[in-house]
Amino acid sequence: MAVKIRLARCGRKKRPFYRMVVADERYARDGRFIEKVGTYNPLVNPAEVVVAKDRIEHWLGQGAQATRTVKSILKKEGVAVS
Repeated sequence: MAVKIRLARCGRKKRPFYRMVVADERYARDGRFIEKVGTYNPLVNPAEVVVAKDRIEHWLGQGAQATRTVKSILKKEGVAVS
């Protein structure tokens, strides 16, 4: 089971809001997930990011891979991503 930390889209049409989730890569983007570890709101300036740093570090330690977008968000938030 390959685990990814990725964004799942929420919100209505033309008003995106994202959950940062830990999910098996085989599941749909907005489908089943293992755990919600944060949120990302790109509509406000600057973008609003809320993350559970301890849970993200836990999952990265367990071998989860962050997607490119999530890596860039986490770097801006100061979470160590390899």
